[in-house]
Amino acid sequence: MFGLDKKDFNLFLVVAAMALLAPFILNPFPTDSALAQFNAGYPDLMQRFVIFGIFAIGFNILFGLTGYLSFGHAAFLGVGSYSAVWVFKLLGMNVLPAIALSVVVAGLFALLIGFVSLRRSGIYFSILTLAFAQMSFNLAYSVLTPITNGETGLQLTLNDPRILGSSATADGSIPVTNLLPGLEIRSAYDLVIGPWSFTFNVGYYLCALFLLLAFYLSVRIFRSPFGMMLRAVKSNQQRMHYTGLNTRPYTLAAFVISGMYAGLAGGLMASMDPLAGAERMQWTASGEVVLMTILGGAGTLIGPVLGAGFIKYFENIFSKINDNVLHGWFAFMPDGLEDFIVTIIHPFIGKGWHLTLGILFMLVVIFLPGGLVEGGQRIAKMFRKKSEGTDTHVDAKHPAE
Repeated sequence: MFGLDKKDFNLFLVVAAMALLAPFILNPFPTDSALAQFNAGYPDLMQRFVIFGIFAIGFNILFGLTGYLSFGHAAFLGVGSYSAVWVFKLLGMNVLPAIALSVVVAGLFALLIGFVSLRRSGIYFSILTLAFAQMSFNLAYSVLTPITNGETGLQLTLNDPRILGSSATADGSIPVTNLLPGLEIRSAYDLVIGPWSFTFNVGYYLCALFLLLAFYLSVRIFRSPFGMMLRAVKSNQQRMHYTGLNTRPYTLAAFVISGMYAGLAGGLMASMDPLAGAERMQWTASGEVVLMTILGGAGTLIGPVLGAGFIKYFENIFSKINDNVLHGWFAFMPDGLEDFIVTIIHPFIGKGWHLTLGILFMLVVIFLPGGLVEGGQRIAKMFRKKSEGTDTHVDAKHPAE
């Protein structure tokens, strides 16, 4: 169905269910319980899950298929954000033209950088992409200030000359982004069921639809002859050169497609919050998408989505646990023991959450080279073996007559 085989279609259904039912899945605890702080079903965080999932899916098309490791993909994220905000300032507050321009501009920028960077491979390619990203970051802070507004960041003002909309609302405030006239991106509906509360946000579901489209396109790319060619590049590019095949157009196409995915993510970020800053182009943002892809499972279809969700959950939920929360958890213990346990755990929570994430990443790389997807496959295989063993034991007791 939709050009997918049964296995890929089932995987697509899993991703669709995760995206569409996220308000329920991410709010498992009652709002008045002590565990409510682990709920992640509020719009801002759900949007980040999906947007960075798109970013990681696009990066995986380059790194997972060709093996080319880019440390400069945040440049396309930033370019996409700036493009979207300029559309809001000059054209109107509808997000669809802004997102479309973000993809196009990021693709053209990726074509320029890829044309130069792909003249080299391996670590030299990685360093070139990092250099381009840092140049873009510094230009956004200094030389291109008239376009990027420097370190303050590009944002909407009451003086913006919008062609298809007003510069201010009736009450004198800045207009908000919208999907259709009267349907604002920030619009939300709260569903309360007993002690549980679930929020359904227009902006989140717009991002979720783009995630499903991005995931579907990535599946088609992975299963296409083009995807097979990219895998061949990763396997042995030099042997392909010996056969007389020029791999440059294929790797450049993969680089541009990956950059367009990053531009889409940047456009969605600006659509949810019309602000673009140079920090989105910093090398740490590029490193983050590398971690997401490797942690989830580079070269797999669903791995980047899982990796993005895992890291963003740690960043926004796990990092909020502080000493006061810990003292509340262990208040039933004697004071001395309570203080000792809090002291031991303290370096791994709150501002120290990066340490915990680093340890988990190290364990995944050592014991699960295929990322979280490999872990899930091992667990599924273990249960299958257990089930098969049970069936064999039953058949031995009651052989077929």
